[in-house]
Amino acid sequence: MRIDAHQHFWSIARGDYGWLTPELGVIYRDFLPDDLTPLLKAADIEGTVLVQAAPTVAETEFMLSLAAENSFIKGVVGWVDFEAQDAADQIAALASNPALVGLRPMIQDIADPDWMLRDALTPAFETLIAHDLTFDALTLPQHLGNLHKLLARHPDMRVVIDHASKPFIKDGVIEGWAEDMVALASETKAFCKLSGMVTEAAGDWATKDLRPYADHLLGTFGPERLIWGSDWPVCTLASTYAHWVDTSNDLLSALTETELKAVWGGNAARAYNLRD
Repeated sequence: MRIDAHQHFWSIARGDYGWLTPELGVIYRDFLPDDLTPLLKAADIEGTVLVQAAPTVAETEFMLSLAAENSFIKGVVGWVDFEAQDAADQIAALASNPALVGLRPMIQDIADPDWMLRDALTPAFETLIAHDLTFDALTLPQHLGNLHKLLARHPDMRVVIDHASKPFIKDGVIEGWAEDMVALASETKAFCKLSGMVTEAAGDWATKDLRPYADHLLGTFGPERLIWGSDWPVCTLASTYAHWVDTSNDLLSALTETELKAVWGGNAARAYNLRD
């Protein structure tokens, strides 16, 4: 099965997407299953992982309702306040829904770069592990050292690094990020998403601008732990869905058929324990 392991839906009237403002232009509108279905069909993608876009349990419940209504949604990555005193109970309650496959704090938006290492979060991480959920790491390059420390604390936690931790593609900077990704790939079991790259590139980006970063991911995490995702509809700020699919095919063109099947779906199924 070909899987888009990172897509979003939102209904603006719900009112909890604080980052989603009119200034974002083309993505400041509702995006729901009927909008994505024809794009998936055209790309021969059979399933998706629906990822949170608001820091509320209410949005997680909204996404779980969409999963119940749309069989192509194979899993939901939701949100819980890891700092809440009842975080463990909230996680356990949400985990009773088999569509929930992971959780994602919005680390990139948290001012404290050391937030993920706070002792107060330990019960949330331990409960996530106990319920066999995956931790989606929405990090920036400056968070990678702390992410490494976090994974050393919780070596049994399944982790997926979102958007390759958003390297500085626009500026052509690979140093620092590259070394941190080597360490994470070689010293942890983390997976990494090949997603979110086009919105980190310059407005006139071309495949050649992305290739050094994609090649580095292939050389470190390898086709065994690299996961394809669209980041739709955010990606439409810089690319159509089809153009990102075509670009990804180009970036992955050196892989064998078996390796391609892994990146385009098999790894996502393993990383998230996806339902059939």
